Amino acid sequence: MKEQAIKNAHNEEQKAAVKDVGRQQLRSWGVLIERDGKDYPSNAYAILTGCGGLHVATQCGVFKGTTKEVFVDRREYTSPIWEQIEEAFQFVLRNIHLGATIVGIYRQDVYEIPPDAIRELIINAAVHRSYLDHGNIQVAVYDNRLEITSPGKLPMGQTLERMKEGYSQIRNEALAYAFSYMNLIEHWGSGIPRIIGKVKAAGLREPEFIGGEVDLRINIYRGQIDDASGDNNSDKVPDSAGTVPDSANMMPDNADKVPDTIGRLPDNEQERKIYQYVLENGFITTSMVAELLEVKQRRARAILQDMVEGNYLRKKGAARRTIYVNNMEGR
Repeated sequence: MKEQAIKNAHNEEQKAAVKDVGRQQLRSWGVLIERDGKDYPSNAYAILTGCGGLHVATQCGVFKGTTKEVFVDRREYTSPIWEQIEEAFQFVLRNIHLGATIVGIYRQDVYEIPPDAIRELIINAAVHRSYLDHGNIQVAVYDNRLEITSPGKLPMGQTLERMKEGYSQIRNEALAYAFSYMNLIEHWGSGIPRIIGKVKAAGLREPEFIGGEVDLRINIYRGQIDDASGDNNSDKVPDSAGTVPDSANMMPDNADKVPDTIGRLPDNEQERKIYQYVLENGFITTSMVAELLEVKQRRARAILQDMVEGNYLRKKGAARRTIYVNNMEGR
């Protein structure tokens, strides 16, 4: 787990903070259970290691059209759960469109669905599913959508609306502690609102949440594809991708000049930090800014408002669903 924690760390400081996990830590998480002076593996141990006789799998498939009638490709992953997450994530990336846009004078590859949102959805399915249910997590790529299904009904007191607002009820605390240590999840309850924000910031419709009584299904619609076409052409560049000019790969005549994109960075250090976060993650919220800068919410709102007025950010949504995204207009 330590190796994964270091691999998933966001920066050198976070890497340096990763410590070894001892038996006492595993006991406190619930990964090991102590009885009569002996340690016994829990179900969480079996899920995390892939050992112990507990069958846990993630099924992935690509389908032609918008139903499950015709398989194009299928895979089933049965490795330790954290490896299943990465394998399913890479499976999706191989089977969705990769386009291109131009930022300043540079070409930038862009997936039609934000990769961070895909990865977080798969992680969410793994940590919140019911392992008492013998079903498997299913990751399905259709011509018009990505669909992720996790077995088990919602915990008592949880609803789809409350979940979208960030209310979290951890079903598998031992896994949640281990995932947090491995830097797979950050703050409990922040995942779903963050996913919604990233998807909307990419210009796609808000993810669709279905079920909750037997299983939970979440759909992200692939906005670049005509729903009625029934054509899953993975070689097609999304229509919304920026056109790459013939000169994109040529060295500009004024190669010694600083690119225009640098000129768009805010002068203020705090604003630069926020802007860089938005460029990397697609959006930011007031709470995220307060945490990022270690300031109070009131100060975070004031900084964001300054960045909106300076045309660096654009405000989307209202009240608790407000997010701030990059604003290239007029710059």
